[in-house]
Amino acid sequence: MVEKTPAQKALVKLGLTRDIDLALHLPLRYEDETRITPIRNAREGDMVQIEATVTACEVQLRPRRMLKVVVDDGTGSCELTFFSFYPSHQKAMAVGARLRVRGEVKGGFWGRQMLHPAFRKAEGELPAALTPVYPTVAQLPQAYLRRAVASALARVELPETLPPELQPPVARFDRENGLQGTWSLRESLLFLHHPTPDVALATLQDHSHPAWQRLKAEELLAQQLSQLTAKRERARLRAPELRPAHAAGALALHEQLLARLPFSLTLAQRRVGAEIAQDMARSVPMHRLLQGDVGSGKTVVAALAATVCMDAGWQCALMAPTEILAEQHFAKLIGWLEPLLAARGQQVAWLVGGQKKKQRNAMLEHIASGAAALVVGTHAVIQEQVRFKNLALAVIDEQHRFGVAQRLALRQKLEHDGMEPHLLMMSATPIPRTLAMSYYADLDVSTIDELPPGRTPIVTKLIADSRKHEVMERIGAQVAAGRQVYWVCPLIEESEALDLSNATATHVELSEALPGVSVGLLHSRMPTAEKKAVMEEFKAGRMGVLVSTTVIEVGVDVPNASLMVIEHAERFGLSQLHQLRGRVGRGAAASACVLLYSTGDSGRLGETAKGRLKAMAETTDGFEIARRDLEIRGPGEFLGARQSGDALLRFADLATDTALLDWARATAPQLLDGHPLLAEQHIQRWLGGKSDYLKA
Repeated sequence: MVEKTPAQKALVKLGLTRDIDLALHLPLRYEDETRITPIRNAREGDMVQIEATVTACEVQLRPRRMLKVVVDDGTGSCELTFFSFYPSHQKAMAVGARLRVRGEVKGGFWGRQMLHPAFRKAEGELPAALTPVYPTVAQLPQAYLRRAVASALARVELPETLPPELQPPVARFDRENGLQGTWSLRESLLFLHHPTPDVALATLQDHSHPAWQRLKAEELLAQQLSQLTAKRERARLRAPELRPAHAAGALALHEQLLARLPFSLTLAQRRVGAEIAQDMARSVPMHRLLQGDVGSGKTVVAALAATVCMDAGWQCALMAPTEILAEQHFAKLIGWLEPLLAARGQQVAWLVGGQKKKQRNAMLEHIASGAAALVVGTHAVIQEQVRFKNLALAVIDEQHRFGVAQRLALRQKLEHDGMEPHLLMMSATPIPRTLAMSYYADLDVSTIDELPPGRTPIVTKLIADSRKHEVMERIGAQVAAGRQVYWVCPLIEESEALDLSNATATHVELSEALPGVSVGLLHSRMPTAEKKAVMEEFKAGRMGVLVSTTVIEVGVDVPNASLMVIEHAERFGLSQLHQLRGRVGRGAAASACVLLYSTGDSGRLGETAKGRLKAMAETTDGFEIARRDLEIRGPGEFLGARQSGDALLRFADLATDTALLDWARATAPQLLDGHPLLAEQHIQRWLGGKSDYLKA
């Protein structure tokens, strides 16, 4: 087998293995080598190309070793400076050599200069198109990459996958004849790799040029086709029809649960519960996202779905991203369901990574035998040794915190008898409309759009950390009034890179500032038993202040806590801040969230941090927060797509390309129904093996 060169290995590292991958590897920017600028016309700050003769070339040793070259084109001279150079450079730039030099002009005291410009022999025709500069990695020079892309473009077959009646709304404009048809994919790619010098560079940079629009339309269509195919494939799969099978005259399990609950469901919870029950009664696997703001009551809706599943004689699994969150669910579900299940000789099982072997083995037996009708845990639930007797419903909480690959593993693991379980995903980070239309096109979305009565509005305040002592005084007043307080820190221990007051130091500081007040400490390095004990103390009201890292982010429910202080709020993501804020306002007392921010050495906040904190102060609406979060972070981070290793949209931008997204949504079913082979070709061209990730 022939050993790959470093450049070939680098191509593989970038995922550039097929001709189409290289063809779709578009330039970051362009250099204009199509024209020569006379030296006398070159202004300071201009990026220009000059053609001139070397009149002097010498190595200077002071103030440091450097190569100084002077060139002259008859209209003026320019000095070129190189701090790193080889003997070959000196040879190429010997006196009398005629060169083409490209770089940024600096106008110094000694005349025009260029620092480390690009240069080559002045020979051959000037290029007719702009020179592309590609995204690259170490050991992959631009020249090699340009040749690889050019030869791939010459080889690649780009047959049209869109019939004339389904062309995207990307018009081609001709100066003499007006509108002239549309851009094809081949024309667009050839143009974007080598644009003509008369093009407005701004339209290439902001991706508004019709050639860019064509590419974005095709990419969005591939995404929509992939998801529509996944949805239709799922519609052909079978799932258990979950209809309660209780004895005549006996109350169904979900009715028994409703009778036991100390509160009534909101109208939104009832509506969403009915949508889920309707889905589960069908023989097609449910694939539903249940979204609702912090505190809107998603857990009880999930519990009702679980009762319907168990009543029909099947098992249900609920999976959460952290042990603390899984434990919150477990505690609630045990309280609601254990008495009901015990009467049927069944139980709720608990499965996490750090369990003792004996306890774990007992749980695995109960799950395999079916004695555990409901299994609650972390990703331990999808490990290989877990065998379900007959799983019919999988509930994933905070689904964006699970990697796409983990969600795929869950679905693939639970296939049995040619059937798939129903899947209910929950998120307290509402999905903005454009995101739901693109990444979740194959999902049904249920939204709990009202909060239960009794939730107190939360006032949000931005306070500079120079006023931290005032906040501590306010905490004293809150605790004296019988209230409880969260204080959240972003890091667990000192870090050389981030000079932050850590949770331990803050705990000491607050303990000293609040004599007589019980101040607890909670962080992710603590043993589980210790964490549990601290949370119990806080829940029971025996602890006035809880200093914590973000382990309390989701699911913690302490109605008596009325103040949330988030230190170094500028370091948190928007969704995370919103989640943390939702830990207060759960009781009758007026509640507040204080965002303590630090401007650091610069004395001012960065634009992104400013945008996040401003959004938090202006709205408590989770949907508006999510929309702004998407604007700030982009879809890859918002969705947790990073965990799959794939930025799922490379060219299209959901914030600006909604018209193209609407076109792709409308076109996908027409192409799939009318031209299935073209649709398959289109998906393969754009996604290759990545389409599985879009189906998770």
